[in-house]
Amino acid sequence: MGRGLATAVLFLGMFAGVMAMGRAAARPARPAVPAQDAASQVSVGATDIGGVVTSSNGPEAGVWVIAETNDLPTKFRKIVVTDDHGRYLIPDLPKAHYKIWVRGYGLVDSERVDGAPGSTLALKAVVAPDPRAAAQYYPANYWYSLMQVPPRTAFPLKTSGATQSQAGSPYYTPGFTKTQADWIEGLHSGCEMCHQVGDKATRELEPALGKFDANTDAWARRVMSGQFGPLMTAEMNGTFGHDRGLATFTDWSDRIAKGEVPAAPPRPQGIERNVVLTMWNVGTDKAFLHGILASNKRNPTQNAYGHVYNTDWEAASVIIVDPSESTVQTVKIPLRHEEERATMPHVEPYVNGAPSPYWGDEIVWPEDAVNPKNPQMDSKGRMWVGMQNHKDNPAFCKSPNNPYAKNWIPPYEAGWGVDIYDPKTGKFDAVDLCFGFHHLMIGDDKDETVYFSLKIGQIGGVGWVNSRVWDQTHDAEKAQGWCPSIIDYNGDGKIGPYTRAPQPPDPKLDRFVDGTRGYGIGVNPVDESVWVAITKPMPGKLLRFVPGPNPPATCMTEIYEPPYTSAEGAKGGDKLGYVPRGVDFDTNGLVWTALGGSAQLASFDRTKCKVLNGPTATGQHCPEGWTLYPAPGPTFKGENEAKADWLYFNWVDRFNALGMGKNAVVVTGSGSDSLLVFQPATKTWTVMRVPYPLGFYSRGVDGRIDDAKAGWKGRGIWADNDTRTTWHVETGKGTPSELVHFQVRPDPLAK
Repeated sequence: MGRGLATAVLFLGMFAGVMAMGRAAARPARPAVPAQDAASQVSVGATDIGGVVTSSNGPEAGVWVIAETNDLPTKFRKIVVTDDHGRYLIPDLPKAHYKIWVRGYGLVDSERVDGAPGSTLALKAVVAPDPRAAAQYYPANYWYSLMQVPPRTAFPLKTSGATQSQAGSPYYTPGFTKTQADWIEGLHSGCEMCHQVGDKATRELEPALGKFDANTDAWARRVMSGQFGPLMTAEMNGTFGHDRGLATFTDWSDRIAKGEVPAAPPRPQGIERNVVLTMWNVGTDKAFLHGILASNKRNPTQNAYGHVYNTDWEAASVIIVDPSESTVQTVKIPLRHEEERATMPHVEPYVNGAPSPYWGDEIVWPEDAVNPKNPQMDSKGRMWVGMQNHKDNPAFCKSPNNPYAKNWIPPYEAGWGVDIYDPKTGKFDAVDLCFGFHHLMIGDDKDETVYFSLKIGQIGGVGWVNSRVWDQTHDAEKAQGWCPSIIDYNGDGKIGPYTRAPQPPDPKLDRFVDGTRGYGIGVNPVDESVWVAITKPMPGKLLRFVPGPNPPATCMTEIYEPPYTSAEGAKGGDKLGYVPRGVDFDTNGLVWTALGGSAQLASFDRTKCKVLNGPTATGQHCPEGWTLYPAPGPTFKGENEAKADWLYFNWVDRFNALGMGKNAVVVTGSGSDSLLVFQPATKTWTVMRVPYPLGFYSRGVDGRIDDAKAGWKGRGIWADNDTRTTWHVETGKGTPSELVHFQVRPDPLAK
C-alpha cells in the first residue's frame, strides 16, 4: 500500500472509529422516539431553552448547544453540553431572542435556529462529511500536535543565536539548541506567548501575505509581520535556526494543506457534561486583556454578585463588567501627570517589521504606556493593579538613608508602581515603586502586604508594599521594601557577605543568584512564605522568600528547579519538567505550578527536601519534592512526551468556588480553548472547553462564591480571552475579547 493511501485509510478509519463511539455513547437504552417528542420530555422553565439533539446517527451525546444574542447591551452567549441521550437544558437566560445551534466533534455546525426563553427545541445536528470537515472544530493544540519535533538524538542543533530564554542558562551552549526540551520550550513560550499556534489563522498561510516562489519564503514573511515581527524572527532564528525553523513550520502547514488532520479530541464525558458557560463580549478588537478580578482570593464571598474587572494592557484601562445586566464600561487609568504619558518608558516596538496581513501598515498598539497587569482585591474591596504610573523613579530609591537602597539598589527600570482603584469612589490612588515587576499578590497577614515578583533585566527577587502603612501615611518610601535573590550558600542560617557571578562561589560566603527574573507569585497561606515562578533561563525555578522580622537584614531566599539536567534533557521522559509560570498553594501549603515548557502540572512539597541550604542547594537538590502530572491532550509529533498544549498559568480553588471540591487545581489550557481542572485526590483531569468561538486563550483565573446556599448557581470561576491577537479568533477581524463564567451543575439538565 502506498504511503498516501495508507495515511488516508488511517484517517478514515480513525474518523469512523470516533463516529462509532459517538453513536454508541449517544444511543439511549430504549426505543427511539421522534425528536420533538423526546425534546418535550425535558422540563423547560420560563427562563430556559431545552430539548434534544439528534443527527442521522440518532441522539448526539456530549455535544455543545450554543445560544447567542445581540439583544443585550453586549453580545451574550450561553453554552451547555448534551447528556447521554442527547438532551440539553440552557438555564437562566436573560429575556432576548437567541440563535441556537449545535457544535460537536464528529459534526459540522448545525443550522442556526431562532429561540427564546421558555422554548422547547428539537435540534438537528449535522454529521461531518469527512475527517477534514470535522477537524475544523478541533482546538488549536490538536493541530499544533502535527508539528514534527526532531528526535532527541538530533541534538544539539546549531542555531543562529541565543533567544532570551537561552541567554545565561547553564544548559545552553551559544549558537546551539542543546536538547529537545529547548526546542519544545521554543514551540511553547517562544511561539505561543501572545497567541495560539494551530488555529486556522496560524496553520494556514494568509493570501494577504502575497505570492511567493516557496512556502518557506511565505513563512519568513509571515513571522516578520507587525510590531512583533522582528522579535518573532529572532525567536525563530535563536531556537530553531533560520532555515531549519522555516522548513519545520513549512512542512507542518504544507502537510495540513494537503489534507493531514489530527486525531479527534474526545467529546465531553462525565462531569464535563455538567459545565455551563456564560459569556460576554468585552473590550475592543485590539484589546489585550492581561488580568481578571472577581473577588478577594482570601475571601471569595467578597464582592458577591458584583462587577468583574479586566485590565487591558494596550488600552491602559480597566474594563468593568456587570454580569447581572450584561453591561460593560471602560475606565481609562489616569496618570497624576498626564503630560508624561507620551514620554513614558515603552516596552514594545513602534514599527512594523513588515505590513500585517490583517492591519497593513497600521500600528495596532500605538499606546504602550501604563501597561496594567494582574489585579488583586483587598479586604476593603479595592483593586490593586501593577502598572507603569510615573516617568522617573523617586530619589529615595537610591538614597543612602533608605535601608533597602543601602542593602541593594535595583538596576534602574523607571516607571513601575501600583495603583489602587476604589469602586465606591471611582478614584485611583498611586504608589511609586523602585523596582520593575511582573505580578503581584496580597498576603494573608494582618497588614495585607502586597508582594511583587521582581523582573529587572534577568535579575529577580521580591518587593512589597505594606498596605496598612500606606493607608496610614501615604508615604511610598515608608510603605515599601525589597530584597534581591541571595541564597544561604554557606549554610549558616542567615544572609551575610556574598559572591556574585562572574566571581566563583565561595563555600564560606553566600551567593547572589542571577537569572531570577520573576513571573507568577503566590503567598503560602500556612507559613506566609512568598514564592515566585522563574521562567528563564531553562529549566526555570521556584524561588522561596521570607522577609523575616527585620528586612532587609533578615531576608532569606531558597531556589528549587524542576527535575532537569542536560542528560535528562537528552533522554526526555516524564521526570523532566521545565518552565514554571504560575504558582499557588492549597490549604495545606503544598505548592502547585504550571510548567509551561513541558506542559505539565507540578506539585512541590518542600517538607520532603533533604537539603534546604548550603553549597549544594542551588536548584537541582530536591527532586524528591516534585511530582509531575502531564496535561491532557496530544503530544507533538516525533520522539517525545511533551504535550502540545500551552499551560500559561494556574490557580488553586482553596474554597471550592467552582464546586468541584477544595484544593482543585485549575490550569489555563491556553492552547486548547480550555480551563483544565486537576483533582489531586483522584489524580484526574476535567477539561472545561470553550467551543465557540475557537481561539479562547486565558492567562488567569479568579473564583467567587456569590451565595454558598444557592447550590451550583451561587458558585463559579471566571476567565477571559487574553490573546494578543483577537483577529485570530474564529470570528475574525473585528472580534473583541470575551469574559467567561464557568459553572458546574449536578447534571446536564439541572436548572
